[in-house]
Amino acid sequence: MSIVAVGINHKTAPVAVREKLSFNPDKLSASLQEMLDVLQCREAAILSTCNRTELYVVQDGDFPAVQEKIVAWLEQHHNVSASTIIPTLYWHQDQNAVNHMMRVACGLDSLVLGEPQILGQMKQAYSQAKAAGSMALVMERLFQRTFGVAKQVRTETEIGANAVSVAFAAVNLAKHIFGKLNKSKVLLVGAGETIELVAKHLYENNVGKMTVANRTIARAEKMADEIGADVITLAQIPEHMGNADIVISSTGSTLPLIGKGMVEKALIARKHKPILMVDLAVPRDIEEQVNELEDVFLYTVDDLQGIIAKNLDNRRKAAVQAEVIVKGQTDSFMSWLRGLNTQDAVITYRKQCLTERDILLDKALKQLQNGKKPEVIMAQLATQLTNKFMHAPTNALQSAAQGGELDRLIYLRDIFDINPQD
Repeated sequence: MSIVAVGINHKTAPVAVREKLSFNPDKLSASLQEMLDVLQCREAAILSTCNRTELYVVQDGDFPAVQEKIVAWLEQHHNVSASTIIPTLYWHQDQNAVNHMMRVACGLDSLVLGEPQILGQMKQAYSQAKAAGSMALVMERLFQRTFGVAKQVRTETEIGANAVSVAFAAVNLAKHIFGKLNKSKVLLVGAGETIELVAKHLYENNVGKMTVANRTIARAEKMADEIGADVITLAQIPEHMGNADIVISSTGSTLPLIGKGMVEKALIARKHKPILMVDLAVPRDIEEQVNELEDVFLYTVDDLQGIIAKNLDNRRKAAVQAEVIVKGQTDSFMSWLRGLNTQDAVITYRKQCLTERDILLDKALKQLQNGKKPEVIMAQLATQLTNKFMHAPTNALQSAAQGGELDRLIYLRDIFDINPQD
């Protein structure tokens, strides 16, 4: 029995290839059942995100044969040639596979080091496999241990404590200045990807009220509907500026949209209550001279990049601690798995012996019923049982002796408790 992890991610392939090997969430159960049938594996799970697709398999058979079967199935399932698939795949087996899964769950293999979303995606992969009936003892234990490791890493290290994206850094800055954001009013300028991320983080932090200003109202409305925000045009910014405690801007404008005079008027309307302004745009959306005004805290993307660089350094230091935790838990899981394999072997061996016994005993009982002498039948039964149980060990000992395999011969003598007589 072997655990195999195979995948494709942001490091090994561009999005154009990754999207070809992604799995439709609505059809994942059927894909898992197909894996079990085609690969003839014991257990299976699939993790499919925008940055990675990974298959986790518990399978019998030698590793090269397993690899060949998986590539063939991926080729058929996704209708993508093996020549496209093979160069993008990475493979892990047994201890390395366990270590990889745990590193992924902890965010140690993510595009953004330590990002927390991957753990939720791993939990979803677990739930989907469980619902599809493709998970049994080994995978169940592995996923549960993986979730425990991720929780331990989050608790005992600073891997996820610091912002490492400009959107997250901007919101963290607002929290640092205002504390809780539930009474804060925010004006978001723009409706692109960066502002969408900012809005998402603000929404998750229960911000009081958001207003989105954008050149195209329709695009802003789509985003605003998801976060319960109001929508205004860029031309309406001056009349709404005075209501905003926080202004975060990121547009593609070539000229500043917010000037010193506009902010001065807003401050007067606010009776000089402070405003936090974060300019994430390049070129800048907010005039540099705004920084000259009292009661304004203006930060540019360069200011945030400095914060992010420091935070990334802290995450890298935390990652070193996390790797130690992951290694220890990997070793612990493999120790459990080895015990399971030993138990399986003992159970299988005992079952074989009992089957042989029952066959010979049934034969002996039939002979007794036919009137044969009990002492003769008992002698035959003892001889047959002895020969059956001696057959495999005798062959193994003879093979080791004839091949000159001294180490194997000593090992076999030890396990069969063969002591030379004086």
